[in-house]
Amino acid sequence: MNKKIFDIVETETIEKIAEIVSKNELSEITVKISDCVVTVKGKKPQPVPPVMPVPMGIPAQAVSAPVQTDAAAPVQQEIKGNVVKSPIVGTFYQAPSPDKPPFVKVGDTVKKGDVIMIIESMKLMNEVQSEFDGTVEKILVTDGQPVEFDQPIMIIS
Repeated sequence: MNKKIFDIVETETIEKIAEIVSKNELSEITVKISDCVVTVKGKKPQPVPPVMPVPMGIPAQAVSAPVQTDAAAPVQQEIKGNVVKSPIVGTFYQAPSPDKPPFVKVGDTVKKGDVIMIIESMKLMNEVQSEFDGTVEKILVTDGQPVEFDQPIMIIS
């Protein structure tokens, strides 16, 4: 049986997906609807400096991230703690709404299961819970910033 994509997915749905890709400056998004897979590609974002991958749940005590102080002399900075990564592509929010305080700030103590951020994806607000007990050492992205899947968001030690 050979069906056209428009028999399964409405044009408005594809346009909404394309709008999300453009608005959040994503490189691409793939959505499966029924037995149809739609991939929308956007402009490629500026390359992000490579970061050493750290498996979830394993302390990143020996991982170092490059810090550029001089174009000729890269300096290494050690990251100590657990790296919390984005579970999905979307937009990072520190608070449940603009008029509310952030879920966590640097220096706050969190327990496993505490809500620590929201990632908005396809107009859905997804609460992200901490996988670790500890203290928030650093928040690596700013409020309202687009994030990619598996992108480091914060460090909890």
